[in-house]
Amino acid sequence: MGAEDEFDIVVIGGGPGGYATALYGAAAGLSVAIVERDKVGGTCLHRGCVPAKEFLETAAVQRTVSGAGEFGIRVLDSSLEFSVSQDRKNSVVDKLFKGLSGLLKGRQVTILSGTATLRADRHVEILDGDDAGRIVVGRHVVLAAGSVPRTLPGLPVDGRWVMTSDEFLDLKEIPASVAVVGGGAIGCEFASLLSDLGAKVTVLEALDSILTGCDDDIVRLIARSFKKRGIEIVTGVQAEGHTPSEGGSVTAVRAGDQTYDVEAIVVSVGRRPRTENLVAEGVAVTLDDGGFVVADEYQRTGEPGVWAVGDVVSGTPQLAHVGFAEAIVAVKGMLGEPVLPVDYAKVPWAIYCHPEVAFCGMTEAQAKAAGIPVVTKKDPFGGNSRALIVGDTEGVVKVVAEQLPDGSAGRILGVHMAGPWVTEQLGAGYLAVNWEAYPEEVANFIQPHPSLSEAFGETMMALTGRGLHVG
Repeated sequence: MGAEDEFDIVVIGGGPGGYATALYGAAAGLSVAIVERDKVGGTCLHRGCVPAKEFLETAAVQRTVSGAGEFGIRVLDSSLEFSVSQDRKNSVVDKLFKGLSGLLKGRQVTILSGTATLRADRHVEILDGDDAGRIVVGRHVVLAAGSVPRTLPGLPVDGRWVMTSDEFLDLKEIPASVAVVGGGAIGCEFASLLSDLGAKVTVLEALDSILTGCDDDIVRLIARSFKKRGIEIVTGVQAEGHTPSEGGSVTAVRAGDQTYDVEAIVVSVGRRPRTENLVAEGVAVTLDDGGFVVADEYQRTGEPGVWAVGDVVSGTPQLAHVGFAEAIVAVKGMLGEPVLPVDYAKVPWAIYCHPEVAFCGMTEAQAKAAGIPVVTKKDPFGGNSRALIVGDTEGVVKVVAEQLPDGSAGRILGVHMAGPWVTEQLGAGYLAVNWEAYPEEVANFIQPHPSLSEAFGETMMALTGRGLHVG
């Protein structure tokens, strides 16, 4: 390898957006190099989506075992050994990492180790790591450096009292009491799993509601469910600091005029882009006020031949599957192929708390704010036969459709779900929203019985005015 090796694509960052760019580009016959400071897979695989969902599955198993008596199964011991779950999480991550590494190797993607800076003329300099000093040149360069957890003033991360998702996912045992600072998707996932695994949880949210961006009916359902499980939700307060006790067992978290004594604090207030030293002076890549890379709908930056995908992109959802989609848009653009930009207003969202949440498209409030008259229907899982069979009936399917002049339901604007396995059920709703289908078209599709997906089908039939079980 020479001092300035050339590739069709050089990707800075090996997370979902970066490795998807590499795999898709290599599948198209392009030569690709990834520069990654840690391990390919990025935050999602090693410190985010995958490890967090493994712990959420541990929580689900705990719930199942705890409720086994309802099915006539006696369980004598259901105590938690969280270190075993940690080992299982590490095993899952390791298998996926090895699989991804093998896939990249099989497609002849070159992986370089270190932190990279983009310089003029699409030259990428590796500053540290095993390949420090190397310079690679790309016909195209893709910025996919990812993100890191945000922190708060007054709550410096120390790994003992205060932690972000990074530190939490390496715990060996569950604290008895936890303050989760932030009631968004990640905060609610942590609150849910911690409660299921035996911790007393308090959620401290600065805004007036948890799960901002979700439909109001879904938010109310989750808030009620959390309350029933003993999770305290405090909104409209800002966590300002904490004071450890002299004995070193608890700390007092200050939020507004209240204090909360807990054994640990998990800060979950979003993520910031990892763009420090990413782009050298003189390169026409613009960063916004938050440090995100500005890109157009085709993922192009202001520098010719330089693209951006994933969490570093300004104004886009920080979701792994969005990074995948953006990578495909970018590579197709490089190849000059027809390409459909990502419609960020309609991407699918999945939140793995209990009950699960999944949605896409407009909420009822968003549609009304846009001046669109709407008609809505809801089908609770309480009457769903499969939900009753599995013993998980808390939840609802809600569909928001445009109201036509005659009062009937027109194009489907949004699908919002909370309940058992809804993250696996949203696909049909996502297709309906993106195809701007009418309820009568979707209602023609037969749902298997008994199945959880019947709730979606029933809601669509109800929107036609002729529901079977839903009025």
